[in-house]
Amino acid sequence: MKIVIGSDHGGYELKEHIKRFLTDEHISYDDMGTHSKDSVDYPDFGKKVGHAVNSGAYDFGIVICGTGIGISIAANKVKGIRAALVYDETTARLAREHNNANIIALGGRTTTPEKAISIISTFMNSTFEPRHQARIDKIKTIEGNE
Repeated sequence: MKIVIGSDHGGYELKEHIKRFLTDEHISYDDMGTHSKDSVDYPDFGKKVGHAVNSGAYDFGIVICGTGIGISIAANKVKGIRAALVYDETTARLAREHNNANIIALGGRTTTPEKAISIISTFMNSTFEPRHQARIDKIKTIEGNE
């Protein structure tokens, strides 16, 4: 499994915690930034992670800003991305099972490190249920990916 992760300054500390977890679990990842707590713009990192996921080099992405809202909106502007703002294990599981989400968004100021690890673990261990494919196809039609 290979993951791509990115955050703005509001998600930087949580991102660093998640990276330690991924390293400890021997899960390969690439960090698209930011690399400090200096103020940056979340759309830049949502876009980077979105394009990285679309490249096919990653199984999924994780994006983090202060609330997860802005960066999930930005990531979803990348054609082919289905970024889900998740806040617990249930939303993480359903994002994968029902929506085939390829990016999860977390809030650095709203999600504890422990909760984030549990959410990510749940997401990684969930699989898409093909019975929902017709809905995914409708999303692709909306974005012009027929």
